[in-house]
Amino acid sequence: MSTPAQDFRPDIEGLRAVAVTGVVAFHFGLTALPGGFAGVDIFFVISGYLITRHLAAEISETGRLDLLRFYARRARRLLPVALFVIAATLCAGALILSPEEQALYSKGAMFASAYMINLWLIRWSFDYFANDATSNPFIHYWSLSVEEQFYLAWPALLMLAAWLKPGKRAIVIAIGAVGLVSFIACAWLTSVSQPWAFYFSPLRAWEFAAGGLVSMAPARLLQERPLLGRALSLTGLTMIGAAYLTFSEDAPFPGFLALLPVAGTVLLLKAGAAGARDGVNATLALPPLQWIGKLSYSLYLWHWPVIVYAGMLAPDLTPAERLLCFAVTLALSTLSYHLIENPIRRNGWLMVSAARALVPALLLTGTGVAAAYGNARLAVHDLDPEQRIIAASAAEPSTARTKAGCVQDYQSVTPKPCVFGDGQRLIALFGDSHADHWSTPLIEAGRKNGYRVVTWLKNSCRASRISVWSSELKRPYSECDRWREQAIAEIIEARPALVVISELALTSGRKMAGRGGDTRRQDSDWRAGLRSTLTSLSKAGLKVAFIRDVPFNNANVDTCVARALWRDETPSRCDQTRAYAANDAMAAVERDIVDSIPNAAYVDLTDRFCSATICHVFIDGKLAFRDQHHMATPFAESLEPEVEKRVISKMGR
Repeated sequence: MSTPAQDFRPDIEGLRAVAVTGVVAFHFGLTALPGGFAGVDIFFVISGYLITRHLAAEISETGRLDLLRFYARRARRLLPVALFVIAATLCAGALILSPEEQALYSKGAMFASAYMINLWLIRWSFDYFANDATSNPFIHYWSLSVEEQFYLAWPALLMLAAWLKPGKRAIVIAIGAVGLVSFIACAWLTSVSQPWAFYFSPLRAWEFAAGGLVSMAPARLLQERPLLGRALSLTGLTMIGAAYLTFSEDAPFPGFLALLPVAGTVLLLKAGAAGARDGVNATLALPPLQWIGKLSYSLYLWHWPVIVYAGMLAPDLTPAERLLCFAVTLALSTLSYHLIENPIRRNGWLMVSAARALVPALLLTGTGVAAAYGNARLAVHDLDPEQRIIAASAAEPSTARTKAGCVQDYQSVTPKPCVFGDGQRLIALFGDSHADHWSTPLIEAGRKNGYRVVTWLKNSCRASRISVWSSELKRPYSECDRWREQAIAEIIEARPALVVISELALTSGRKMAGRGGDTRRQDSDWRAGLRSTLTSLSKAGLKVAFIRDVPFNNANVDTCVARALWRDETPSRCDQTRAYAANDAMAAVERDIVDSIPNAAYVDLTDRFCSATICHVFIDGKLAFRDQHHMATPFAESLEPEVEKRVISKMGR
């Protein structure tokens, strides 16, 4: 929203610079600021502050709101450059992305154009088979969608409050009530269903409300006590800095943690409103921060597609290459600000009436949605047969997943065994999704040999007795520990002829997390946990076959192979060195533990994936993996003879 020149606040422009710097630094891999993503929360508070201040002032002066004029200002300010970046990103994607990716991300562009991508992402986050969200070049539009949805609802709330009881107090009460309810729901859902808490605009409303409340608070106390204003500014900046330096992706965010950057922003805004112009506020008014603040919207729009596409073209970006990406982002942002954003926002013809801005805005939005939809359809029209095979292979579920609920979700604590086949003898399949992808060949091999297979499977829950942190739940995965113990008890009671176990290798889990942590403690816990589970089953008189985990790849294999074929390259460019992919050292430790347990046998099928030096992703004309570390089901089917030979044979041992 444009503001009159006399109301310009250099400290707010500087705050925008602080916010966008945090976000860009985080996304560009600056590990010194692991919590830079909290910059988005600063933007939310600033928006709540500015919008509430101007709407409340208009209600106070006129008793009403000119909503058309309000939305016209928003459209001039936000829409043109946002749609331009979407169009440019789609054009670049046609050269970089595979056809299936183009179709998928064009849908994201469609929702982004309509300012609804946050709702699409909520649904996407619950899809186990969804592509990696961080590869979506439009995902950062979620925050713009939240803001636009806020702009739709907030004026109505303020008008309703003023209508029920004229005066400032009613508006303050309404904002406070909405903010309190929103925060309570957000804090609760952060631990229950984090995607809802993160993306759903009503659950972010409390951050806008915080800005709204501070815009309504009197500044007289701080005006009379300048030292207090300086102290609040310093405290606010310290709180934001603490969030940037201490938060991480694994944190249960937003929830209670978001209070830190939100409160810090509130303190800075209030101190600035009281007229503080020295100390922290003077720093925020420095020319470099003012320049970045002016570019902040364009910087936010451009930085993400630049770094995403760069990462696709060169997966292991060096610091110098990341710096080059930032330079490109800065250049694009400067051009779009001076050629699109600022000229259109201040265009005299568009400012004459609301209709002159809103009609083109609606046409542009409709055009953006239609173009993105058309691009999604066009990308997969007359798709190359090889591309169709890759897409179908990656999407085909395992046999266990063909029955709803057989691979249980994160919240489940009570096992749900699923029965496949009608043989008299029983094989139990036990573990996480890395046990699940063996269900396809194991069930078929069991059927051929007169066995029924019963599965005890749960997402991200190893059979080994090791307590882990859940990146999905953003907290310790206690549900896994409870589920595992019940599953072990049920398996022992079922008395299967063989228990088949497989699980994500500990080293693969570390690669997924992108860090090692206390590896000695983790290794010790894992060894003890694996031995404990195997011992419990062995002492019950059960035979166990432990299948070694599959190799780990540094990127989603289906997209890597599809991009290679799209660029007339061979799938072998996606192969990995065995030293990286196969986890041989940990597998040797694993084998020693399994071999030391009576009635337990180690099954190693790594030779079907790897030579002495290379692990392959495209084997015998089939896609071997559907992502980084799960087998594609058609390839898993081809391993049925090997499973029959090396696993079913353990029955007579």
